[in-house]
Amino acid sequence: MISSVLYRQKKLKEEDASLETLAAARKESDTVMWVNLSAPTKEEIKQVLEQLFGFHPLAIEDCVSDSPAPKLEPYDEYIYLVMHAVVETTNHAFEPVELDIFIGKNYLVTYHREPLPFIDRVMVTLAQTPDQTISGPDRLAQHVLDAMIESYRPLMENLRCQVERAEEGVLGEITAAELFPKIVSLRKRLSRIRRVMQPEEDVIDELCNKQQPLIGKAIAPYLRDLSQELHRIDAQAGAWGEQLILSFRLYLNKTTHEANEGIRVLTGLTAVTFPTLLVGSWFGMNFKNMHELKMPFGYPLAIALTVLLTGATWLYMRRKGWI
Repeated sequence: MISSVLYRQKKLKEEDASLETLAAARKESDTVMWVNLSAPTKEEIKQVLEQLFGFHPLAIEDCVSDSPAPKLEPYDEYIYLVMHAVVETTNHAFEPVELDIFIGKNYLVTYHREPLPFIDRVMVTLAQTPDQTISGPDRLAQHVLDAMIESYRPLMENLRCQVERAEEGVLGEITAAELFPKIVSLRKRLSRIRRVMQPEEDVIDELCNKQQPLIGKAIAPYLRDLSQELHRIDAQAGAWGEQLILSFRLYLNKTTHEANEGIRVLTGLTAVTFPTLLVGSWFGMNFKNMHELKMPFGYPLAIALTVLLTGATWLYMRRKGWI
């Protein structure tokens, strides 16, 4: 699907203009246009990327095929960016979606093979504010990149909540069968987020710091702010990953401590029963010349020794805090 906004003399002139109108407007010096291709057909790709704008075949090839990492490629008349947005899927997971951006002298072209809600929101906002001044395609690109980074917030908030629940589970009654898969899954998601954020931060730094002729000086501070926001998200994801490792170690220490507590109690109970075993074993021997067995008070003595020694052992264990 092709959608567009056309500005003339910095004011909104037309929405979803025809390709003929866009082709004519490209030749005018006072026009700025944004053309968005969302899940386009092969015919639409040919009409816009090849015929209307005449982009380099290698750039078009990068558009229609997956690019593994964000990048910036300057051409003679335009800048080509590959970015990665994120789209939430089932079970609070997410998938990166490639967003290709062409910034020209008086045009912005965005291309994505899957619908991106934040692109639609920017389009709607521009349509609802016709008096907004758009000085050039770099301003439109800044709006798109800002909305893309803003779309990361719900994802990061969801990850924060899951990390906190995992930490609370460590201090609660969560089992190892529940905790370990959760920590591994969260670590994978955070690592995936960082693999997206770090190259995008480099791309935006390069876009605003290398004196790109198509990026105005008034836009550069906004782009630097976006780069700082990406850096903050990347740092936050890294910190959460470290928190999960600490939670995992805390759970192991907690488990070891609980096991030691159990062993200590069992050891204490064994020590308490030792006098009974000792006295019982002694008086239970079957030697013929054991004077203890012939004593008139042998049985009461055995009971008294058992109770006395068991009580003394129990008091000693209690004082040591072992039982």
